[in-house]
Amino acid sequence: MPLITLTSDFGEDDYLAGAVKGMLFKTIPDLQLTDITHRLLPFNDHKAAHVISNTTRHFPDHTFHLIFFNLYYSKPDHLLLVYYHRQYLLLADNGLLSMLSEDIPEKIIALPLDHTRQRNILQIVEVYAQAILGIINGKNIDELGLPQFSAKSRNSLIPVTTDQYIEGQILYIDAFENVIVNIRRQEFEEQRKGRGFKIMFKRDEFIDRISETYADVPPGDKLALFNAAGYLEIAVNRGNAAGLFGLQGFTEGSNSKYAQARISYQSVRILFDS
Repeated sequence: MPLITLTSDFGEDDYLAGAVKGMLFKTIPDLQLTDITHRLLPFNDHKAAHVISNTTRHFPDHTFHLIFFNLYYSKPDHLLLVYYHRQYLLLADNGLLSMLSEDIPEKIIALPLDHTRQRNILQIVEVYAQAILGIINGKNIDELGLPQFSAKSRNSLIPVTTDQYIEGQILYIDAFENVIVNIRRQEFEEQRKGRGFKIMFKRDEFIDRISETYADVPPGDKLALFNAAGYLEIAVNRGNAAGLFGLQGFTEGSNSKYAQARISYQSVRILFDS
């Protein structure tokens, strides 16, 4: 009985999530199906990678994760079937895989699309479903498409580190307007080396200690902690940190003066004592 997850940028008001589920139930017998989210922000690759990588790894081995995100980053002629850390990922070849995986996946297979048909969501579901059926019916993953495939690659957000500081980017703002930064606890401790520190943001705001819970500070006070996924989080107890401090999720691209001016609202620097 295969366990399948769905993750998409469809939103909750469209028919697509329901249609995908209907097709899967018709095609794959006795499946177990669960949603991760259908609210990925379109084109926000860094948040999508963060959400997917920090959920899929908690599922049982050999779960199938169907990812419908940024499907038309380029004109598609194939999809990807990936075996990574004992999980199956099915997704578009749009560079997201390189942002999800910290090391090289064990298998990357290209699943061809039928060029004689309209390339739409429902055709993609069919290709995903046939790949899953092949695996549960005992086929070797290499038989399902083009093996040893070289998928597209895109740069992940990586903090800048020196002996004096770490500078990270804001991955995303959660529903409570807590600010998630791409600095992990292990990186922080390795660079800190037991020294004091100041977490600096929006030019003149700083925090100089790590809390364990939001309740470690009085209501209305700012705090920093490492969340369940291990990332630095800036929050306000019973408040909205992003709105209060004008912080924003990181955006790539433009070198305009306006874009450069926004960087101080999209990054966080941790300064270490000399």
